[in-house]
Amino acid sequence: MNAHDITRRDFLTAAAGLGAGAVALPTFARTRRDTTLRVLSIGVIGTIGDADRKTINAHPRADIVGLCDVDAAALARAAQDHPDAFTCADYREAFDKHTDKFDAVIVSTPDHSHCAIMTLALARGKHVYGQKPLVQQLEELEFLSRAIKSRPNLVTQTGAQRIESAERRAAFHILNSNTLGPVIEVHVAYGNGALAGGHYFADGILGDPIDPPQGFDYDLWLNGAQHEPCRPQMVQRQWRSWWNYGGGQIADWVVHLTDVIFYAFPELQSPTRVCTRTPSHDLSHFHAGRVTSTLTYPVTGDRFANSTCNFYFYDSGLQPDRAQLGIGEGAWPGGIFTVVVCEGGTLVLGPSGPIEVWREDRLTPGLELPGLPSFEQFNHWHAWVDKALGDDTPHLWAPFEHTLRCTEAGLLAVKAARYPGQVLDWDRGALEFSNHAEATRRIVRREYRPGFVPVRLPG
Repeated sequence: MNAHDITRRDFLTAAAGLGAGAVALPTFARTRRDTTLRVLSIGVIGTIGDADRKTINAHPRADIVGLCDVDAAALARAAQDHPDAFTCADYREAFDKHTDKFDAVIVSTPDHSHCAIMTLALARGKHVYGQKPLVQQLEELEFLSRAIKSRPNLVTQTGAQRIESAERRAAFHILNSNTLGPVIEVHVAYGNGALAGGHYFADGILGDPIDPPQGFDYDLWLNGAQHEPCRPQMVQRQWRSWWNYGGGQIADWVVHLTDVIFYAFPELQSPTRVCTRTPSHDLSHFHAGRVTSTLTYPVTGDRFANSTCNFYFYDSGLQPDRAQLGIGEGAWPGGIFTVVVCEGGTLVLGPSGPIEVWREDRLTPGLELPGLPSFEQFNHWHAWVDKALGDDTPHLWAPFEHTLRCTEAGLLAVKAARYPGQVLDWDRGALEFSNHAEATRRIVRREYRPGFVPVRLPG
């Protein structure tokens, strides 16, 4: 065992203590080492459901036993891979009629349905692999947080598979060990924006109402969101752009780009201030484009240079200025990257690498820094299966209690665009903006349709 493993295990053990005193689980949720993990896949194809389902099913001790999707065509395609699996369109039917047939759930549905499905799964004693962002409403941060605290024996994992790269784990080690000294600030460039158009995003033009795709249960797809007509560029992929269903590029990618920072610094709990700027005006249907956002975290201790640490977010191709950050001439590693500015140098990290360390305008490839441990290969999805089956694995990097902090940052950044240029003081404990009652009313919570309300478990 190397020093990296010890640090990582200590970190996870300390975080796991948050669940102390929670209620006991149903006995069927305690999966034994010598069993097969029986998995229900909800959202079987979509943009990532196909990969989630197939990769988990490839584990020698995992079996997809149930398939659930509101799209009949997608359900039929997936059923060809799992001819013995039960099928349904409504996830509630799976829990009501088939709950004794599965131990765990994959949730690869649009963002707005995550919380209702995940909290129900945890309440019913199921391990959960959930796609990011974990929730779509700020209030849902608390719903899901309470659910995981009340079910400490269940294993959760977020779709943050880029941690498989040695470069991201090296970044965690460098930051966690304070190799570059106290942190000053963080910059994150997200590449695309919510109005980019194309395969994953809408273009921001509101089309006339249309009929949903044939065989697509639009009412079930809406989940807890209030009914509105189906429109072009909405239901099958480009829902990410829509205010009621997604979170734009920032909420979609925030886990991929900030995970190692939150893993390395448990001190970064919840921001207390957010200010978002955008030239977008009408956000009645779509998220804003050309977003820049500043989130302020209170911090203590000698691992930070100041009493606060700012995170600066940029989307739609906007980027921080290299000269302003004291980095030498050159290009950023693509359009999507993270920059952590420290007193002793600056770390630059692509989503799956490369990793760069800059000191006084001189570049050192991050994996060449002395003192780094070796980084063995592992499968992010299979680590969840292993842990749920009772194996002691060091590779469960993304349990919900950690990635909820990433999710909170992304949601605040995109939702604050409703009030561009205004400083909003965020109180996570009270779930309110203490200086802005209107923002609290409009961007913290939603009114759920009956039958799709997230489960409120005691935390």
